[in-house]
Amino acid sequence: MVDVLTWTIERRMRLTERAELLRKELAEIDVELGRLEAAEVVFGQWAEATDGGRRPSGIVEPEPEPEPEPERVVVVTPGAAGMRLVPDREEGMGVEVLTPEYRRIMEIVTAAAGPVMAKDVALALGRENTPGKVEPVRGQLRKLSGRGWLARNGSGRYLPC
Repeated sequence: MVDVLTWTIERRMRLTERAELLRKELAEIDVELGRLEAAEVVFGQWAEATDGGRRPSGIVEPEPEPEPEPERVVVVTPGAAGMRLVPDREEGMGVEVLTPEYRRIMEIVTAAAGPVMAKDVALALGRENTPGKVEPVRGQLRKLSGRGWLARNGSGRYLPC
């Protein structure tokens, strides 16, 4: 009989401890439920006020004050803001409208005894005779030709206009 009494007391103590833990857990759940109910109310009010988020809420956040920018000097050079490095040539226009590099290319082509190739111009500019150094010069010659500064013959040689 004593064993039954001991078992009953031990069982009651374990159940009391478990009940206390469950009460704490239930209290935490009640607090979370309260927060969720409050959030539902606030969200419902916001949804009504903004037509489900399709209209602005009317809440305006202040924008930070912009810091004053230091004054900048803007120098407009060919190639800036859409300006052409090589303008279309017009009657009476001199090479002074070209950038220094394009001016130098024009001087080399004009000083040559006859039509010049891109590799000859690249060498005269002090560049190596490699594809990586000649191709950019070839592109510059094509640009000068396309804008009326140079004439290109069929063999890829260039002459002044």
